[in-house]
Amino acid sequence: MKGEQPTELLPFVGNERLNMPNGLMFSVKDYIVLVEDTGRIIREDKRGAISSSSQDILNRLNIPAENWLKITTEFGALFKGAVGALPALTEYCEHLDRKRRQGAANCQRWLCA
Repeated sequence: MKGEQPTELLPFVGNERLNMPNGLMFSVKDYIVLVEDTGRIIREDKRGAISSSSQDILNRLNIPAENWLKITTEFGALFKGAVGALPALTEYCEHLDRKRRQGAANCQRWLCA
């Protein structure tokens, strides 16, 4: 399975290792499997489940499978601004000189195990 890496996104850098480059800690192939698994669960006319490779990605992201399904099906309702781990969200808000971290409670609830 081949995937073209958009230049605007962080690269897929594979599993965690020494001298880890900055990027997403999984391969393009694993990401595509996660997307496919998610789609098969969400679609009513398909049978599906989170595979072990998809579960590995979710474990590395520290997102429980139940939360992943909620996030992917209700993203627009759950999040209205920046989305991410609380330290990154705090840094983002400080950078923009914002006093509030809008959406911090939902980030904490749905993005952390």
